Amino acid sequence: MIFSAADRPLMFLDVDGPLIPLRSRPAGRRTFPDEDLRDYGNPLLYRLDPDDGRRLLALNCELVWATTWMADANEVLSPLLGLPELPVVEWPGTDVDPPHGLHWKTKPIIEWAAGRPFVWLDDELTDADREWAAAQHGNRALLHRVDPYAGLTEADYSLIRHWLAE
Repeated sequence: MIFSAADRPLMFLDVDGPLIPLRSRPAGRRTFPDEDLRDYGNPLLYRLDPDDGRRLLALNCELVWATTWMADANEVLSPLLGLPELPVVEWPGTDVDPPHGLHWKTKPIIEWAAGRPFVWLDDELTDADREWAAAQHGNRALLHRVDPYAGLTEADYSLIRHWLAE
């Protein structure tokens, strides 16, 4: 589905788990050669799939980093994935406790979305986050838990494309 810039859904991206899985990618899945990433200082960057940037851009969403990588995501990951510089969700101080049972990112993401439809890809989402978003957010929202050991898969992309088309 094609959206105008004003009503394009947001897509909040977590890094560790969804884009950098906890396990190595299966054989046959593209990754970066270790020698291409030596200067970046993170030994797990080779687990990035260089095609994820293209796949994410093809979803016609406004991409937003929602990760503890903060601005480092733009400096390190965006160039590796072929992404432009993306907005970054700024997290509240550590003294702010989330409502009971919620992920600490949930409330700031709902606030950042400001009523726009959104997709949030994270490996730590629960039903509590989905229920809270449904009650607090005045628009469509897909809070999708990505398997942190596999990272984003074609099944994840298919589910997102289906949700966007609804």
